[in-house]
Amino acid sequence: MELLGRKLGMTQVFDERGNLCGVTVLEVGPCTVLQKKTRETDGYRAFQLGFGERKTKHVTKPMLGHFKKAGVSPMMWVREYRTDDEQVSLNVGDRLTVKAFQVGQYVDVIGVSKGRGFQGVVKRHHFRGGDAAHGCKGWHRRPGAISTRMTPGWVKKNQRMPGHMGHTRVTVQNLRVLGVREADNVLLIEGAVPGPRGGLVVVRHAKKRPPAGGK
Repeated sequence: MELLGRKLGMTQVFDERGNLCGVTVLEVGPCTVLQKKTRETDGYRAFQLGFGERKTKHVTKPMLGHFKKAGVSPMMWVREYRTDDEQVSLNVGDRLTVKAFQVGQYVDVIGVSKGRGFQGVVKRHHFRGGDAAHGCKGWHRRPGAISTRMTPGWVKKNQRMPGHMGHTRVTVQNLRVLGVREADNVLLIEGAVPGPRGGLVVVRHAKKRPPAGGK
């Protein structure tokens, strides 16, 4: 099952071996089950989770009715997750917390990277750029040739060019859990996690476990 959370920031902690590790602090849950979908009624099996508090004046009337039907207060984020695992049995109103994770296991974290706006090829794609001498006549950070004149006579697809950078869905796999604080609903994840402070993240059990003898 995937849980919703919020990125709080980064800090440093010592692991079980005494090594100082940089960790990302995530507030994960509690997530409330808002809706349960079945194959008989909806054609597929899924659970809808809600996380975070939100003021009533910022919620539309259809969503207010949806929250009222589930018997919960308005929530900031609502996400639906499909599952074919019959062992996952949840009902409307159930709450999922960080107890679903334990120290030492590996997780995948999904977030939206920070937006950088419109950027050139040097920053966006790490192009080397031109020489910085006076005789280069302004050819310092330009992309260079993108095609030919006669053959093929058009610009090929997927050229690395200037454009919007960041603000995309990013999944970081196989991050180790170094701490679980149930009282604060906090997870300490080794390494960096995409997104700004306060941004929404999704934490799930790692789908591709690292090889034995790894970290």
